[in-house]
Amino acid sequence: MVDPDKFRYSLCSRGRLLQVLRKYFSIVPCSSSPRRTFPAPAFSWKRVAELPVAANKRPNVSSDRKVHPVEDEITGLLVSGTDGGVVLISSECKQPDSVVEHASSLSKVGVKEEKVQENKEREEKSDPPVMRVVESTLPKTRRRPARIVIPKPSADTAFSVVGGEQDGIRTESEAEGSAYCVVSRRGQRHRMEDGYGVIPNIHGDDKQAFFGVFDGHGGRAAVDFVSEKLGKNILTALEELQKEENQMELAIKEGFLTTDREFLSQGVSSGACAVTVLLKDGELHAANVGDCRVVISRKGVADALTDDHRAGREDERNRIENSGGYVTCRNGMWRVQDSLAVSRAIGDMNMKEWIISEPEIRKIHLTTDCESLILASDGLWDKVTNQEAVDVVSKHSSSMKSCKELIEISNNKGNRDDITVMVIDLQKFMHSRG
Repeated sequence: MVDPDKFRYSLCSRGRLLQVLRKYFSIVPCSSSPRRTFPAPAFSWKRVAELPVAANKRPNVSSDRKVHPVEDEITGLLVSGTDGGVVLISSECKQPDSVVEHASSLSKVGVKEEKVQENKEREEKSDPPVMRVVESTLPKTRRRPARIVIPKPSADTAFSVVGGEQDGIRTESEAEGSAYCVVSRRGQRHRMEDGYGVIPNIHGDDKQAFFGVFDGHGGRAAVDFVSEKLGKNILTALEELQKEENQMELAIKEGFLTTDREFLSQGVSSGACAVTVLLKDGELHAANVGDCRVVISRKGVADALTDDHRAGREDERNRIENSGGYVTCRNGMWRVQDSLAVSRAIGDMNMKEWIISEPEIRKIHLTTDCESLILASDGLWDKVTNQEAVDVVSKHSSSMKSCKELIEISNNKGNRDDITVMVIDLQKFMHSRG
């Protein structure tokens, strides 16, 4: 007959054992029993497989911080972190030695912080080797590409344009013909706004020629247009006015006004000063609008053939005020409508009511005393006097050397503007008269 006390004790012991075994098989996934599955506890293999996703949400870890593999105290899985947040785990579980040992470890179940310790030997001896889990699903860190180093341009590189061309590659431009030389040099502006024009051998006659020097403002549009059109328009008007009494003066005036109308029709607001010389039949006709100037040398004596059209000139100021405009002096500079320092120019459509394009013209007969002409923009005349310019030209047998020295003198005296200088040998035009 069974003792009731022993029977109850046996049942209690078996019940406790069953409870321990049930918990044991619900924790250890490597059991060969496929009969029943239980919810995964906090540190089961299913939760460890999800660790890469959680690691991906953590703040980025510095690349120079190394995390070594550690073994979880509860599951015995080898877990390791990498720089990119990838989690490495062992491919099989570590079984407990006995049911009693594992049952005693159940009291440690719960969420604990990972203990990071340096254990390189365990990582090297782990068998099977550590494998990478869901690495392809994690974002890869993109490094910023290396900065491209662009070499700075050489200090010798610069830009310059004359004669209506686009920006070139030199600070100085020069040209030479049988009877003239011209040199242009850019100032401290971002672009060259000077230009020139030459039409030699008019109608096949080497004693007839047109020369011009132009100084733009407000951009290159006007100076480019004037460089190309003004000389042609004067010659066209000259053919149309052959039977007129003062055909030369009328043709020059018509050429200036026509060029101005054609440029204004383009709707561009820039402007240009101009000085021109027309040599024909032993006569010289000098014309200008603005502050470009032409000076003649007669036996080494300078004579200006044009008067600068500046806002401070009394007759120009009266003309502007009588037409409803005004002239003011600011920092020692007289300006029309507080804007332009010149009172005549081609273009300047926004101020055309006061800035006119009608030139002043002077005619002289060439004689043996007439040696040379100097046409230049205000970049020269603001720093060099008429006589100083003539003296430089007189001492040089080469017109090109004269042009370059005049530019150097002006710049040495503080000129910062664009500058164009043209020297013409008048002796080449002496025998055109019958």
